[in-house]
Amino acid sequence: MPELPEVEVVRAGLAPAVTGSRVLGVEVFEPRSLRRHDPTSGAFDELLTGARIEAAARRGKFLWMPLDTGRALLAHLGMSGQLLLRTPDAPLVPLLRARIHVASPAHGDLAVDFVDQRIFGSLAVERMVETGDGAPAGFSGEAGETDAPWRTRLPVPVAHIARDPLDPAFDDRRFLAALATRRTGVKRALLDQNLVSGIGNIYADEALWAARVHYDEPSNAVGPRRSRRLLAAVREVFERALAEGGTSFDAQYVNVNGASGYFAHSLNAYGQQGRPCPRCGTLIVREQFMNRSSHRCPRCQRRPRASG
Repeated sequence: MPELPEVEVVRAGLAPAVTGSRVLGVEVFEPRSLRRHDPTSGAFDELLTGARIEAAARRGKFLWMPLDTGRALLAHLGMSGQLLLRTPDAPLVPLLRARIHVASPAHGDLAVDFVDQRIFGSLAVERMVETGDGAPAGFSGEAGETDAPWRTRLPVPVAHIARDPLDPAFDDRRFLAALATRRTGVKRALLDQNLVSGIGNIYADEALWAARVHYDEPSNAVGPRRSRRLLAAVREVFERALAEGGTSFDAQYVNVNGASGYFAHSLNAYGQQGRPCPRCGTLIVREQFMNRSSHRCPRCQRRPRASG
């Protein structure tokens, strides 16, 4: 599933093209891709057609485009969703689920294609609510007016999602204090989108390796110094992944132009089982974790001793 860096790469690619554009029309080829859209609020295509897109914004793994109608087009990429910029007459590909035609002030007429192999992703036009703290709802670059009403509003399904570590309004002290009170394994805490958003299996493993923390160590046992080091590691890994266009293991994650990211070549732990740890040379191991796997260095990330 795309994590924060991958979604941010898509957002940053969309923003210059869609900001200020007008929706000319909508074609839906797979109704299941609209399963999270509430039809009682209005038909998906009717709510979009004629609306002006104000920007492209993101919180964690959620991406949305605020509209001048007070609503937002919310996109969740799921396991394999892609948002691609195409010419209006681009051929229809087999996995194309929806096409949104827009008139961009900077680029002329464009098509925003939603392609999704597994149909786990979704599009919906959602109501917006104000943020509780009055800060910008999510990252949107420099698009639009700084005091625009949409900046402090976010789609209802995203309202419960915590801010992510790259968000200027992320509260380090609040996050570290919450981490210190949890008895769950630290990786479980990192994956809890109500505590901190944007982190998935890949970047959790990479940050834990960088901070030399075992994934199953209780959060409240990590301690203030290592917790700060872990948070710094999350940010560093995110920034490096963004610089390399995100992580692509196959053709399912691409940017808006269809190009793959290459951070997979820079991974130190995730997917590196059987290879030497870049730090100490011990072979990286893969272990069962929840319904997925965790990757760690047995020497750098020692298993915590059982209490009692």
